[in-house]
Formats: sequence, C-alpha cells, structure tokens
Amino acid sequence: MKNPAFVLPDGMKGIGALFKAIGAGGLSHAVQEITALRASQINGCSACVHAHTANLRKAGEPTERVDSVAAWREAPFYSDAERAALAFTEAVTRLADRSGDAVPDELWEDVSRHFDESELAALLLSVAVTNMFNRLNAAVKEPAGATW
Repeated sequence: MKNPAFVLPDGMKGIGALFKAIGAGGLSHAVQEITALRASQINGCSACVHAHTANLRKAGEPTERVDSVAAWREAPFYSDAERAALAFTEAVTRLADRSGDAVPDELWEDVSRHFDESELAALLLSVAVTNMFNRLNAAVKEPAGATW
C-alpha cells in the first residue's frame, strides 16, 4: 500500500496545517530535527531516520551531533535545552513504557525552563507528528531513502 497520507488528499492538507502550526511555534529547526530523529530511532522507522539525518546534515549540523543523537545522554554535543527536548521526546514516544504519568511533572518543569508555551506546543506537536509518520511508514514498509 502507498502511504495513506498520499492516498487520501485531505490527509496531506491536515498534515500540512500541523507543519504550518509547528513552524509558527518558534521552535528551532535543529531541535525539531534532532527530536524527530530520536523518536524515529526509538520507533525503528528507517525512512524517517534517513530523512531527519539528511535534513540535519543539509542544515549544516556537525557530524558528531547528528551521529550521537541515539546516545545524547552520554554525548557532550547538546545544550541543556536540547537535552530537555530529547528527554521529553523519549517520554512522549515511549508512552507504553510508563504506568500512570506519561510525562512526569519534573520533566515538564525541566523542558519549561528552556522553552516558552508556543515552543513547547510546537515541540509536542512535532513529536506527535513524527510518531504518526513512524507508524505509517512502518506499517507500509516505507524504505529508507524514499522521497515524499
């Protein structure tokens, strides 16, 4: 099956509106891409891992930052704000790994120290959209290197 986002024309309209809202939220492109890469790594979406890695390289991100996203806790290449965003991304992506409080208050407090409400809204929407695409791509076996 082709990706449902392309089979149903109104699907892409809705996704486009979400991307527009995310772009208006003021969240940096680098944070959007490293968090999308991390969510895609967790979900095993090769098409999205490939795309976000390419996007980061095209944007001029240093190789060590791109290559170390999976080990961000141990790597010295990320700011405190990026670390908070990556921790938030992991919590939102791994909802089933927690019983009860999916995103603990301490994590909300940490990420809120680095991002205002609009940026947080953009981050949460970005992570949600990434997870949606990861699931669509995994279901239809979208290969790494696919172009959309």
